[in-house]
Amino acid sequence: MSSKRPARVIAGTTTLVTVASATLLMAPTPANAIYGSADIKPIESNIAAKAWASATAGSGSSQAGLAIDGDPTTSWHPDRAGAREWLTVDLGGGYDNLRKVKVIFPDRGVAYPYVVEASSDGRRWKTIADRSRNRAVARGEVHLFTRPGTRFVRLMFTGGQGSARAGVSELQVFNYLRDNLTLGADLSWVDDVQDRQYWVNPLTEDRGAGPHLLDVAKDRGMQYARLRIFNEPRSESTGQPTPIPRQGPERSLTSAKWIKQRDMGLGIDFHYADSWADPSKQPKPRRWAELEFADLSKAVYDYTADYLDRLIKQGTTPEKVAVGNEIINGFMYGSEAARIGTTNPPYFVDQADIYQSKPGGGLLWKYWKSTDPAERKLYDESWDRFTTLAASGIKAVRDASPKSKVEIHVIVGKDNDGLAKTMEFWDQFLTRVKAKGQNPDVLAISYYPEWHGTPEALDHNLNTIATTYPDYEVDVAETAYPASGGDGSPVPGSPYPRTIQGQADAIQRVFQAANDVVDNRGSGVLVWEPAGFQPMFRAVPELPNTWEPHASINVFNASRAKHILQDTVYTATTVGAAPKLPSSIRMLTTANDTITGVPVRWKPLPPGATDKPGEVTVTGMTGKGPVTAVVDVVPKAANRS
Repeated sequence: MSSKRPARVIAGTTTLVTVASATLLMAPTPANAIYGSADIKPIESNIAAKAWASATAGSGSSQAGLAIDGDPTTSWHPDRAGAREWLTVDLGGGYDNLRKVKVIFPDRGVAYPYVVEASSDGRRWKTIADRSRNRAVARGEVHLFTRPGTRFVRLMFTGGQGSARAGVSELQVFNYLRDNLTLGADLSWVDDVQDRQYWVNPLTEDRGAGPHLLDVAKDRGMQYARLRIFNEPRSESTGQPTPIPRQGPERSLTSAKWIKQRDMGLGIDFHYADSWADPSKQPKPRRWAELEFADLSKAVYDYTADYLDRLIKQGTTPEKVAVGNEIINGFMYGSEAARIGTTNPPYFVDQADIYQSKPGGGLLWKYWKSTDPAERKLYDESWDRFTTLAASGIKAVRDASPKSKVEIHVIVGKDNDGLAKTMEFWDQFLTRVKAKGQNPDVLAISYYPEWHGTPEALDHNLNTIATTYPDYEVDVAETAYPASGGDGSPVPGSPYPRTIQGQADAIQRVFQAANDVVDNRGSGVLVWEPAGFQPMFRAVPELPNTWEPHASINVFNASRAKHILQDTVYTATTVGAAPKLPSSIRMLTTANDTITGVPVRWKPLPPGATDKPGEVTVTGMTGKGPVTAVVDVVPKAANRS
C-alpha cells in the first residue's frame, strides 16, 4: 500500500537563501579566466531514477516504484506493520562509481531505525549504513560509500517507528564519473590550423598552455584525440584532388605524432572515401571505384593494414580504429546506389559511370520490411557485400595492430523507426561479420540533439544497445553543441541554451549518459571538432591569428568528483526551539576511498524561524563546498520515537 501525500505546507516555512552567492557555493569558482564563464560542477546522476531501474519490496511491491519516482510527495509503504520490511532498488546493471545514497522518509518528527545494504547479485549483501539503533529524529539521511560492482541497494527497517508507519519517499543512488571513461575529441582539424596559435589565456602575462591546439586540449583535460583518414582527399563538389591533402594518410601521420608526443590516446577513423562519409554520403575512393568486388574487398584489407603498419612503425599505435564513419547505411557505395537513390556527393552522381560501375557496400534499407522474395534477396545481398567489406577492414586491424580496439560507428535517428533501424543494423551486422570470422570491440553512435533526439532518448538508446549486446563496449563517438546562435534558444531536441554555459551543460549531459550505461560499459565520449564545428574556441579580437578556449572546455577537467560531501543534513526541532546542527559533516575522497569529517559553518537562523511548524532550510559552507540542513519544525507532541 502506498500514498500520495499532500505537498508539504509552505505557510510558516522559512527558507534561508545565500542570494547571489548560492550558485557559486555549489562548485569551484566559475571558469572565467578564459573566454566567457561557466559554472561547472562534477557530474552526479541518480541512477535509481533512470527508466531502467526498478524497485521491489517485501510487501506493497506494486507501489514500490513510488520510492524512486523523483517525487518526495509520493511514498512506498509496506502492506503490513512490523520490523524487517524492506525495499530494494535494482539499478539494471552493476556500477563501479556509486558513492552516495540519499534516503527520505514520509513523516516528520520520527526516528527511523534501518540499515542500507548493497549487492552485486541480489544474494550477498554488504552493509553500507547501519542505523538499526537510530534514535535521532530526522526525515532522511545521506550515506557515503564505496563498493564497485553494486547493482542492488536495499533499505531494511529494523524496528518500530512508534505510531508512524514504515515507508520510504525517496531512495536515491548517485553515480559519479569513472576515471576510466575516456573523454576526448575528434581533432582532425589540427591538420588545417597549423598556422594558428592557441593559448589558454592569451591576454595574460602567463598565457598558460599553448601555442599548439593540442597543448590546450591536453591541458584542458582531453585524454584522447581521433583523426579521420580520407584515402585521397578530394573536393566534395568536383571530386578533384584538393590542393592541400588535409586529413589524408601522409599528413595524418604527422598529426598522429603530435598526439602521441603529448601522451594522449589516439583513434583512427577510416572513412574509406576521398571526402566526407556520413549517413547521407558514402562514396568509394576514386582509385577503388572500378574494382571488381573481390578486388575491392582486398583493397580494403591491404590499405587498412598498410596504414596501421606505418602508424606502428613511427611509434603511434592507435588505441582504437573505426572501420568506417557513421555507416548506418553501409559504405563504399557502388552500382546499388541507383536503388538507394543517392544524391551526394555531387561528383559521385555526376561521374556515375566511374563510381557506380561496380557493386559496393551500400545497404538497401528500402527493402528492410518487404515481404517480396525478390526484394528480400536484394536486401540480404546488400548486407552480405557490406559485411564482407567491413570484415576485411576488421581483419586488417586484428592482423596489423592487435592491440587496437575495433569500433563500428553508426547513428540512431530520432524518427519512429530510428532505434529499430539501428538495432536491425546491429543484429544483421554482428551476426554476419561473426559468421565471416570477425567481431568488433566497440559499438558507437553519434549524438547531436537536432538529429538524434533528446538527452533522455540518448540514455534510452545507449542502454538498449548495451543490454541487447552485453559483450561490447558502447561509445558516443561524436557529439557537439553550439555556444552561440539562434538568439541563444536551445537547439531542437535539447533543453540547453546556445550559450557558453549551455554548451558546457549539454556536453556534460552526454558524458553523464555514457557514464550511466549499465555495467560500466559506456567507455568514452568524443566532442567533434571543438576547434571548428560548434566551436569551444574563439578568435581573440585583440590578437591576430590567436585563439582561446571558451570556459565550457573545462568540462573535461571539472566533471569528475574529487570529494563527495554529505551535502544534505536532515534534522528536526520543536516549535520555538533552535535546531542542533552538526559542527562537521562527512566527506568521501575518491582518490583513496576514505571518509573523513570536515567542519561546517552554518548561516544563522533569522528571528522567528522556528515559531511555527514547517520546514527551515539552512545553508552551510565547508572547505570543499556547500551543504544544506533541512530542519523539520514540529509540534512538541509530534516528536515521536
